[in-house]
Amino acid sequence: MREFFVVLVVIILIGLGRMAAVVLPASGEFVELEPTGLEGCEPFEIAPGTEDVTIDPETGLAYVSAAERRGGSPEANGVYAFDPDDPAGTLRRVSTDAPSDFQPHGISLWRGPEGEARLFVVNHPDAGHTVEIFEVGSDGSLSHLETIAYPALESPNDVLAVGPRAFYATNDRGFTEGVMSMAEAYLGLPLASVTYFNGAQGRLLANGLVYANGVALGSNGERLYVAEFLGRRITVYQRDPDSGAITRIDRISVETGPDNIETGPEGDLWIGGHPRVFDFLDHADDAASIAPSQVIRLNPDTGETETVLAALDGEINASSVGAVDADTLIVGAVFDSHVLVCPR
Repeated sequence: MREFFVVLVVIILIGLGRMAAVVLPASGEFVELEPTGLEGCEPFEIAPGTEDVTIDPETGLAYVSAAERRGGSPEANGVYAFDPDDPAGTLRRVSTDAPSDFQPHGISLWRGPEGEARLFVVNHPDAGHTVEIFEVGSDGSLSHLETIAYPALESPNDVLAVGPRAFYATNDRGFTEGVMSMAEAYLGLPLASVTYFNGAQGRLLANGLVYANGVALGSNGERLYVAEFLGRRITVYQRDPDSGAITRIDRISVETGPDNIETGPEGDLWIGGHPRVFDFLDHADDAASIAPSQVIRLNPDTGETETVLAALDGEINASSVGAVDADTLIVGAVFDSHVLVCPR
């Protein structure tokens, strides 16, 4: 019995030591921020949980994935589109053809060589997890084409389309419930992963990530970038465009808990983030609690970052994405029902 208690104490001490060494620094509690980049920003109401945004470089339309995440009514869940130059006059829900149990998460737009376009959407129906593929019409409307699911798609967060039926998807956790799920979160265990669907079958590609979140492709198509939310870093992979295989080549530390990644028109990575994780968790439980928002721009060649936007007073809470075109930044959020539309 004595040996059991000794082992138990050692395990507890190891856990506390890991929390002190990994989780507390990752929480961002000691990061100092000043409000920045808010001049000219306007809030625009859409629907609860504007978690992911992407802008079509051909049409200029912004697509927003929105889902209620606090247990409220899911009636407004869907993908919305609007013209950033005239948000109020152009907003509409374009996912009217979606499956009945539609709970969208990460999104990715693919354009083919002939100008064809498809929108890929992570979906969390009550039974399992899927990626939904939609055809994008000339007016931005969506027509549902198919539902993709495979065993390695266990806890999808974001998706990156690389072909008419091919995509990468991140699993943000290795365990989704039970004691191990809590241990993974509170000890910052590297159990998240990246999967790949080649158009015919899906498979696990990479693991060892700490809460994998957003995924994006470099401008030349040969680098894959994955956000590690609790790792406060971006993991960089060399990508083989023919096979889809990836090899880790770098890790870039960032001063935020990175969420979704968008590749800007100049090739920089724009990352929505949660600078203070405990504030984010408080906000998840209580909508009245403020969760600071941050958007950073990362130069993938040098690894240098700059804070483009920091909102500390509830202008937008728990930012999850910063999508850009040549002159506009659109900031989405995990729970808030609006986005911020800002000049660049």
